[in-house]
Amino acid sequence: MAARIVLFGATGFTGELTARALAARGAAPLLAGRDARRVGALAAELGLEAATADAAGPGAEASIAALLSAGDVLVSTVGPFVRWGEPAVRAAIAGGAHFLDSTGEPPYIREVFARHGPRAADAGVMLLTAMGYDYVPGNLAAALALREAGPDAVRVDVGYFVSGDRAGQFSGGTRASAAGMLAEPAYAFRDGRLVSQRGAKHVRSFDGRPAISVGATEQFALPRLHPGLREVGVWLGWFGPASRPLQALSVATALATRVPGVRGAITATAGRLVRGSTGGPEAATRAQARSEIVAITSDEAGRDLATVRLEGASPYDFTAGMLAWGALRACDKGLRPGRGALGPVEAYGLDELESGVAEAGIRRTC
Repeated sequence: MAARIVLFGATGFTGELTARALAARGAAPLLAGRDARRVGALAAELGLEAATADAAGPGAEASIAALLSAGDVLVSTVGPFVRWGEPAVRAAIAGGAHFLDSTGEPPYIREVFARHGPRAADAGVMLLTAMGYDYVPGNLAAALALREAGPDAVRVDVGYFVSGDRAGQFSGGTRASAAGMLAEPAYAFRDGRLVSQRGAKHVRSFDGRPAISVGATEQFALPRLHPGLREVGVWLGWFGPASRPLQALSVATALATRVPGVRGAITATAGRLVRGSTGGPEAATRAQARSEIVAITSDEAGRDLATVRLEGASPYDFTAGMLAWGALRACDKGLRPGRGALGPVEAYGLDELESGVAEAGIRRTC
């Protein structure tokens, strides 16, 4: 039986964009979600098959696994991933399917690499987490800059920026994920190793634009590509002047969560106040947004060696296009040899990934 793409979470904002991106490329994914009426309506519109599956409850993993056969590709857009992401990962591993998701949540990413990755390696499948705007273009820009810098590079910093109306660019799912991260620990790659630290612990400037430190896939994937790396910094510049206040908030939250029960209370409150699956920016709003990703490599003395800049589509349009491209390549045996939790350069190869990122709407400008 030929490999098939299963899109789980197809009726969410990112899920529907991804379903349409796949259909536009001539693919025929199985669309899956918890609401049979909504997923059926979308499938009928696009001329696709539909199925029901749920990320919640004791039967969640089994409901997803029932849709999969060995060699399939499961794409999950069901978030917040810290809350709802694990059943899909486990189902993919159990079913022998490759896995892609749209997360940007550091604790979940760490779980995929540290806990689920070894199990996926044993099963002979790949886990490609954060395969959208978070954090594919930064992996690409950094890998290109490291290739140009050569062996003298010991540090790379990646900054993510979006132009346009920042408040209007966030979907309900993104806001829910961000709210849930207030109480969660993050990480960094310093002195040649992964270390735990709070999100937004540091702020740095790219061309005068402030950005907060975040955990991402770059901290896991780039040191494997470039063993000489000692520092990997990933920075989110979406918040502009609010970056410093966010840094202060991260200090207060980190102190508060040392009190027993506070972490759970913050997460529960965030879940009640900020709902996911509440839609996202319209096409006209997304069209006004412009993504920019900057990667800067430096040597032991702190001298800049190479800089790469990418620019292009809005984060959501890029994410949908990237997931579609990545899933189709995985389905057509376009993955490089490997297994376990991998970064996008490891999975597809640098030149092939650059072509895929360009197809999804983001290209190198310098």
